[in-house]
Amino acid sequence: MQPRGDAKVRAVRIVDLDRDMSDVIPTGMTPDSEFLFQKMTDVTLDRARPGPGKRILDVASGVGQDSLALAARGAIVVGAEPSRRMTQMARLFAADKIKAGAVEPDWVQGWADRLPFATGSFDGVICKGAIDHFDQPEQAIAEMARVCARDGCVVLAIANFESLACRVGRAVDDLRLEIGLPPVRERRGYDAPSDHFTRYELPLMREQAEAHLVVESVEGISLGWGMPGWSKTMARLPAGIARGAIQAFDGVAGLAPTLSDVIVLVGRPRRSASTSR
Repeated sequence: MQPRGDAKVRAVRIVDLDRDMSDVIPTGMTPDSEFLFQKMTDVTLDRARPGPGKRILDVASGVGQDSLALAARGAIVVGAEPSRRMTQMARLFAADKIKAGAVEPDWVQGWADRLPFATGSFDGVICKGAIDHFDQPEQAIAEMARVCARDGCVVLAIANFESLACRVGRAVDDLRLEIGLPPVRERRGYDAPSDHFTRYELPLMREQAEAHLVVESVEGISLGWGMPGWSKTMARLPAGIARGAIQAFDGVAGLAPTLSDVIVLVGRPRRSASTSR
């Protein structure tokens, strides 16, 4: 039956609440990948300023490794995640640490764009490597700003699809196509994967964040990840030389975040004292 012309059609959100991300969790990594993921994590957690008694929300907490790391620094942590299976995995991963004396975060099933918390509930909010998977990212940022205390901070770590590596990869593939050769890889790294709703680059990150946050810092992390031949070269070099090259390029990323592989943006809620604790 077709709806009448004046009838409103209700949008339906379709999502796999049992998704476990096992298809994208890296099992073996090259030196540049190890550096990127570790530094992305370290910077994200550091910028949330965890410490004893600090209340921190981990949005899209996944299997909970970041929530556990924040709790290990003394913070009171809540991990919010819509996937039932990933929340169950987080509890399983936490079990051994709890036996060793660690404090388990609270696990809450919830959407990033409808966070089930009161305004100003947290001293810090992080969202690492997930916002480009959200179907309503701007509303999610608004919610993160809402539940964060007025003098707290929101930390967003996002893949940059206009990085130097993406630009070089696209240029190489364009040239190959012109001379009748296929792209270097079947899935081109400069194209957002099928499970991403948004292809982020720095201007878009700023535009969405600044509607709800006073941006305090923007940091670039890593340079060259995903560039044709880069990972293989780093894997073949002696460990010390590879490490030095990766760190040198990371230094350039810090000076030019628009070209970096990952961008970490930190801001405080953009709202008046009358609407925040």
